Amino acid sequence: MTHTVFVAGPVAWNYIVDLDALPQPVPHMEFVRSHRWTVGGTSAGKALNLRSLGLSVTLRTVVGRDEAADRVLSVLQDAGVDLLTEVASAGSTEQHLNLMDPRGGRVSLYLGTPHFEPSDARLDAEAEEAMLAADAVVVDLSEPARPFLAKARSAGRPVWCDLHDYNGTSAFHTEFVDTAGYLFLNDDKIADPAGFAAQRIAAGARLVVVTRGPAGAIAMGPDAVLHTIDAEPVDEVVDTNGAGDAFFAGYFAAHLRGESIQDCLGSAAHQAARCITVPEIAPR
Repeated sequence: MTHTVFVAGPVAWNYIVDLDALPQPVPHMEFVRSHRWTVGGTSAGKALNLRSLGLSVTLRTVVGRDEAADRVLSVLQDAGVDLLTEVASAGSTEQHLNLMDPRGGRVSLYLGTPHFEPSDARLDAEAEEAMLAADAVVVDLSEPARPFLAKARSAGRPVWCDLHDYNGTSAFHTEFVDTAGYLFLNDDKIADPAGFAAQRIAAGARLVVVTRGPAGAIAMGPDAVLHTIDAEPVDEVVDTNGAGDAFFAGYFAAHLRGESIQDCLGSAAHQAARCITVPEIAPR
């Protein structure tokens, strides 16, 4: 049986610039190692990785009226993602300039974002129908996706959410943290990842996963047992963009197959390893 997933959140058209090292904050000139335009955005990353793992994905996202939107949506459509695309009344499709070093360090500069008002929505009924029909719901961090937290909660649907570099106190994240039963984040700004996981499990979360880059990841379920996994080694790192979304998708797909937390972590680490060996945000 093919599982179906509803994802709400952002997509982007990104310019990736590879450097020998991230630039120092002083005026200077340097030559880049390589550069390219490519699809990005955390919801695009999840959708493409989930498709690469054989899941059926409906993505509700917001773009502008521009060439960048055409390019992003074309990549997603070619991968077999079902799109519910809202067009913002102002602003552009989200675009980033990502400066990358060979170790995965990144400085992401926002070049443009869509300005989406509730009155811009045209596909709410279709999106809610897709959400209710899906086996699982992912709501990514963004204001246009936020209303789906309440919709999922009122429908009794469990929500998966990637908090990224949440610091434990950010007001923007609060509703996502409190609503989602399945939480993912990285350890960039969390001083005590295991303590945070235990806190959220005690508050009623069903799962907390904290990724730790090259150090692997930890996870905790309802029994409050701490699970760990090492990062899967690769021969050559090509591009770390999308690695977190690939890890999320690998875990998510294994969870839907009924695998244990430890096995899900293994599947997640494997998908992330596959992702960083290709220049795209998802392996084909």
